[in-house]
Amino acid sequence: MLNFQLSEEHDQLIKTARRFTAEKITPIAAECDHASKFPLDVFEEAWNIGLINATVPAEYGGAGFGELENSLITEELAYGCSGIQTSMLANVLAATPVKLGGNEEQKKKYLGMLTEEPILVSYCTTEPGAGSDVAGMKTTFKKVGDDYVLNGQKCWITNASHARWYVVFATEDPSSRHKGIGAFIVDRDSEGLKVGKKEDKLGQRASDTAQVFFEDVKVPKENLLAPAGKGFKLAMETFNQTRPDIGAISAGVMRRCLDECVAYAKERETFGKPIAQHQMVQAMLADMAIRVEATQLLYRKAAWNLDNGVRNPIVSSLAKAYGADAAMTTAVDAVQIFGGNGYVKEYPVEKLMRDAKVLQIYEGTSQIQRLVIAKNLLA
Repeated sequence: MLNFQLSEEHDQLIKTARRFTAEKITPIAAECDHASKFPLDVFEEAWNIGLINATVPAEYGGAGFGELENSLITEELAYGCSGIQTSMLANVLAATPVKLGGNEEQKKKYLGMLTEEPILVSYCTTEPGAGSDVAGMKTTFKKVGDDYVLNGQKCWITNASHARWYVVFATEDPSSRHKGIGAFIVDRDSEGLKVGKKEDKLGQRASDTAQVFFEDVKVPKENLLAPAGKGFKLAMETFNQTRPDIGAISAGVMRRCLDECVAYAKERETFGKPIAQHQMVQAMLADMAIRVEATQLLYRKAAWNLDNGVRNPIVSSLAKAYGADAAMTTAVDAVQIFGGNGYVKEYPVEKLMRDAKVLQIYEGTSQIQRLVIAKNLLA
């Protein structure tokens, strides 16, 4: 029998994350957006109450939450600011390949570091010429003695400026595409590793994003996460595990749009009455509510599948593709409802629209998700 009821533990987790968002994130969101600044102090507070690194297993000091719990946290934090949320929970993206492919020593050391103190880490696949085409990466590795040497660059790396360590995907031979890709854990203090300037972005400006350069970076053999030929599969499975979170971010952004629009529509008057009484505005609000509900159902189903061993990548792509597109549509509609006020920074919907756009781009564009969905349908 189907059961859509969240447990008491889930409800308590949502209340904790919602209260934290209302007290610590929403009040500073506009300031952090304007200054393009990630609030490390707020990150540390979130770490202290258990909202960070939620999926790290208990044996390594983590809460041992599943993907569903993590996505519920994600939605609540994104309601306050999806930029701050993206950086806060990017540790899960970097920790996932270690969880999936790491040996016991790697898990103890690197997952353990996440729970010992409030640090940030990064996941590195994207390159200037290899975004959606992950197999087209040019960053190389070669074996030198017992160790490995990396050369190349990664771009659009969340938390690159603050990361203590990075999961880096590189290829033994660019011409071999996915067959040559491996993965490594690279410490921040490795000689030859340099972080480029922080990107000046359209939206999610509070999230730190920068390039990472590798110039003859020596990686010890014990930090090999996946050998050549195994890295591509690890990267794809990581994205499958984390794409429900993009659906959750989308739901959080849309809920915020809806709440802002409902409140504004009750106060703003045109033609002698509140705009909430105009049917066209009512229709837009109703469509927003429909998109929120549909996205929540999709991302929670995808997360539930992952937690229960149901192997069906199409559901993660459904949640990501629908949620991201729905969030963008909803944010644009929110600006429309606010009219001229929606186009200025004094009101929050302008930021919500800018923040929503990247949801259609990172962790696999909306177009790539449709290819994944179609491939599964036609298999």
